[in-house]
Amino acid sequence: MNPSVPLSPLPPSPAPSVAAPARPLLPWVRAPRRTLAASLALGVFAEVLLDRQRWGLGFPLLVAALVGALAWLGGREGWQRARPNAWLLAPLGLVSGFVAVRDSSWLLALNVLTAAVLLMLLSHFWAAGRVERLGLTDYASVVLGAAVQPLRYAPALVRDSVDVQGIKAHSRFLGALSRGLLLTLPVLFVFGLLLDSADGVFSSTMQRLLSFDLGLDVVVARIAGVAFSACVAAGVLGHALRRRAVKELGDAEVTAATPRLGFIEALMLIFAVDALFFVFAAFQVAYLFVGDASSPASGYSFAEYARRGFFELVVVSALTLALVMALNRWTRRETRVAQTVFRAGTSLMVALTLVILASAMRRLSLYEDAFGYTLLRVHTHVFMVALGAALAWRAVTLWWKPERFAVGAFATALGSVLVLNFLNPEAFIVRHNLERSARTGGSLDTEMFFDLSADAVPGLVQAASTLQNGDQWRLETVLREHRERLSQGDTVPEWNLSRFLARRALLRTGAWSAPVNP
Repeated sequence: MNPSVPLSPLPPSPAPSVAAPARPLLPWVRAPRRTLAASLALGVFAEVLLDRQRWGLGFPLLVAALVGALAWLGGREGWQRARPNAWLLAPLGLVSGFVAVRDSSWLLALNVLTAAVLLMLLSHFWAAGRVERLGLTDYASVVLGAAVQPLRYAPALVRDSVDVQGIKAHSRFLGALSRGLLLTLPVLFVFGLLLDSADGVFSSTMQRLLSFDLGLDVVVARIAGVAFSACVAAGVLGHALRRRAVKELGDAEVTAATPRLGFIEALMLIFAVDALFFVFAAFQVAYLFVGDASSPASGYSFAEYARRGFFELVVVSALTLALVMALNRWTRRETRVAQTVFRAGTSLMVALTLVILASAMRRLSLYEDAFGYTLLRVHTHVFMVALGAALAWRAVTLWWKPERFAVGAFATALGSVLVLNFLNPEAFIVRHNLERSARTGGSLDTEMFFDLSADAVPGLVQAASTLQNGDQWRLETVLREHRERLSQGDTVPEWNLSRFLARRALLRTGAWSAPVNP
């Protein structure tokens, strides 16, 4: 080697690349064997309580068992972490309890759906976080995210609970049993056919011994029901007791969006909408609230005026709520004066929208006074009251804690569900339609009463003794129809307060034992 030639330095060796650890497909589960046992027990419990023709007391019992299993698995420490969100248990208990109180199919679907949403929220926030920190769209994200957890946690529980190594150790023995079974069954089948044909006495005896129905279809359906319910329970329990590796929705306050709309542009839009709403609200107040609203407007029949524009006004109210929320999120307000002017303009918009919403409710009331109540009209009334409450809460949060609008809207939705249950819409319809018929002397729409549930039967029984002539005969026909529906008693999981009171009312009047006319 020539010492005069300098040696070129060797290129640095590349640093070894470290791959980021892959996120496991199946989550980590705390106390997997206990969670799996609780999930299977809840699956059997659900199959026993809910596999019925009608739902009743079994549903709140199942919800209570699920919450109890969650508290048992989490222990004292888990309950301490869940306490900030424990207020969700109050509406959950009320809504699930109303399944055993109201018989209406509308309310049954609404109560079960609301209970499922509350369970998903409770599962997400059992270990950490706060419900009130969610944004408006975050509620849907949390509920949908928690709803898919059975797809992840059920396999994880089986993975962590079953001793796979132990099964592999006995794989040779299990394989031998399987091969022996495959060899034995065909031989027994062939010999059995030959011996059955060889002797008549043997054939008849074997037919008597083997003539039983295993009910495989029922068994398979039961097993599938237990497996599905156990997977749902595993998802709720596993998601509630999960290990949180990263920040999740509800752990921190919602971050404010970057404002992109100029203040002048937003102010022009706000003042223009305010002016339009003010002119329209002035006409509505002049006629519906100050003038003679007991007669139809000129050029319209009573029904046409009451219905005309009703849905348009409700849509306007909902769009205004969305508009105020969008402006509050995207408008730049760089000074205190700009903030005050913006809040005043949007608050005026909300106030005028409440007048428009009151106009829509007044129109609906005029229509109901003329033609009576229906389930759709009663539910629409409650929806409009809830929409008005959400608008009023939006006006409040413009000045105080804007980030709390979402939890107020969520509480408003829960309140509307509870109001419908306490109101008992079907009994309300019967009572008010009968009062309207007695006040106006008009005919009673008894055809609608056939479609009502046991919630309306006590009111119908009470009214049957006060009506006369054709209305009384038609109402007695309705009661006979309800008697046929209620002729089959409820088991303990099916017990429902409205059906119990309906049967008792029919028994007291003798309608239960009265013959059914052909």
